Amino acid sequence: MNDHGGTRAPGITLTAGPLLMRPWREEDVPALLEAYADPAMRQWIRTPASTTEEAARWLELQDEGRESGTRFSFAVTDTARGGELVGNLVLKRPGPDTERAEVGYWTAEWARGRGVAPRALEALTDWAFTAFADEGLVRLELLHQVDNVASCRVAEKAGYAFAELLSALPPEFPLDGHLHVRRAPLRPEGRVVTQRGDVEPGVSPAGSSDSR
Repeated sequence: MNDHGGTRAPGITLTAGPLLMRPWREEDVPALLEAYADPAMRQWIRTPASTTEEAARWLELQDEGRESGTRFSFAVTDTARGGELVGNLVLKRPGPDTERAEVGYWTAEWARGRGVAPRALEALTDWAFTAFADEGLVRLELLHQVDNVASCRVAEKAGYAFAELLSALPPEFPLDGHLHVRRAPLRPEGRVVTQRGDVEPGVSPAGSSDSR
């Protein structure tokens, strides 16, 4: 895992074996449009990208979120396949100094079945708990609609335990949802231990995903 230039800098990259998670680029637009053309994916995605203009606006939103420190979106690529785009990964933070944030992801149709999402999510999780430890982050949340069985499996593989059944909120969320939660590691005395070995007071309580 690499962090170039601080948490809010545009050059943050993460790695998980052959997977490289990096900021989205303009040259990713064709692959992004191809991924969003998949009917199965369009069922779960909130923000469409069916045209070049929509894809460009989508990229702008990712850049704006990164600059504000509220949304860190990564293009997931496979270095073993020439840098092929295989998915998207995102960390959403409502603001600074909060104990919780939300994670989201999708895997392109052509890369499903390779274990991309769980490995990428694990890397994002480790990075988030390390990078935002000083700002009090101790809880990551993952949300998905109940019929998104694949997303539920990814959550479980990445250590996000089922926490709560969420009521439907039509029209945006026509069905009930699952809330999965993963907390920063705890020592026996109940104090949060971050990846850097820092120790923060243990806290708990409860935020949302690109797939619900």
